[in-house]
Amino acid sequence: MPVDSTTAVGRQGFVERHGLWDDEQREAAAAARATVAEQGLHQIRVVTGDPHGKTRGKALLPSTFSSALTNGLDFVTALFHFDSADGIVYDPFARGGGLDLDRFTGFPDAVLVPDPRTFRVLPWAPHTGWVLGDMYLGDGTPVPFDGRHVLRRALSALDDAGFSYLAGLEVELSITRLVDPTRRVEALGGPGTPPDPPLVEALGGGYAYQAEDHLDQAHEIVGRLAELLPAVGLPLRSIEDEWGPGQFEVTFDPLVGLDAADAMLLFRGAVKQICRRLGLHATFMCRPGLPGFFASGWHLHQSLLTPDGTNAFVADDAVLSGVGRGFVAGLLEHAVEGSIFTTPTVNGYRRRKPFSLAPDRATWGIDNRAAMLRVQGDVGDPATHVENRIGEPAANSYLYLASQVAAGLDGIVRGLDPGDPEIEPYAATDRPLLPTSLADAGSALKRGEFYRHAFSDRFVDWYVGLKEFEVGRFTAAEPGGQDDPDTVTAWEHREYFTRY
Repeated sequence: MPVDSTTAVGRQGFVERHGLWDDEQREAAAAARATVAEQGLHQIRVVTGDPHGKTRGKALLPSTFSSALTNGLDFVTALFHFDSADGIVYDPFARGGGLDLDRFTGFPDAVLVPDPRTFRVLPWAPHTGWVLGDMYLGDGTPVPFDGRHVLRRALSALDDAGFSYLAGLEVELSITRLVDPTRRVEALGGPGTPPDPPLVEALGGGYAYQAEDHLDQAHEIVGRLAELLPAVGLPLRSIEDEWGPGQFEVTFDPLVGLDAADAMLLFRGAVKQICRRLGLHATFMCRPGLPGFFASGWHLHQSLLTPDGTNAFVADDAVLSGVGRGFVAGLLEHAVEGSIFTTPTVNGYRRRKPFSLAPDRATWGIDNRAAMLRVQGDVGDPATHVENRIGEPAANSYLYLASQVAAGLDGIVRGLDPGDPEIEPYAATDRPLLPTSLADAGSALKRGEFYRHAFSDRFVDWYVGLKEFEVGRFTAAEPGGQDDPDTVTAWEHREYFTRY
């Protein structure tokens, strides 16, 4: 008797039963099925972003993928229990899974529903498709810890206020050449202990910002990225040689809302996979523990659009409109409490110091790179926007963007004013200092009220718990590790160099 294999995937009719897709997604699902057949794909990676902004997923065969587009995919909830090195933070076998959520009792599956709008064919991985998904509980409600859902709710509130969110990604990273990937059994680590970092060498020597010679030395990798990133649908704008050895800055055309966060997730995975195929190692760790390497940032360019597509930050009599000033004021007011979303690793706080082209205070300025918020544009300029220079490239893209949307909207709704822009941001002693450690950032979020209201108490307590566990492992391994802000510890290099 033949067996209907579609009933073994996910939950029968889950997507339609719970009304999870709109017409655009239904059309995209049909197009994805057709592409899989026409191009003879062998596997489709269905992935989701974990709490730390990394992708986790399964490779499905074509028939299974087709069923998952109808039923969703059974997917373990373990990722919500792990810290940055898969250390188990919450007891999955306690009532509520240690998360005070009955549906998490006993380490159950959730349902991962592919979003067919994100379907891609990966040009660097033969016969392979890729699609992002959202995590749902069995009753069709969103998993409250899924960052994509958190951002979607923030964008919905912004939409209710009459705006949509436009974001441009400007991301720095470091690329090195692999000498020894260190696959020895004794170097593999384990849950809560990352493997030994690989032995690497620099792509080129010397420090010469935006040097063409350095671009030419990295021609192979720059050329492959310039070819493959647009081929996978990422709107690449530029690739630049940055300050440190093998440090690059990549920029993209602006994207709307959720698409921008999705693009960041795809971009990081794409670059790491492409580089590895070339015998290189790419890292989005903020400051690698390698001599002479510099810290990298993630600058987020953002503006709001009105329903007719007009830039709401543009004014005819000022550099920034009243809406733009309110948005800036909201970002400033909630910068300390939201620091953990923009900079979620121990290592990321090594950027936070004066005169480093990274902010140390919640400041704003007009085209001033010393400020946290750099307003770019001019009176009547349709490209006017705000660049937040606070983030690190390892940040969870959904939580980073959601923190900005929620804070900026709060400033608009409450009619907040940012005051005068700073001329010398590092000397602005009237502005609050930003947290200088992950521990301090966690404390600021834990005692704050704004993100508890915006994201929920449950979410904040869960996320702070993950990061407190990460900090605990760091301080146990490196008791004085925070004493010298300029020294990257061995723990940090092992923890983040390969994981991000």
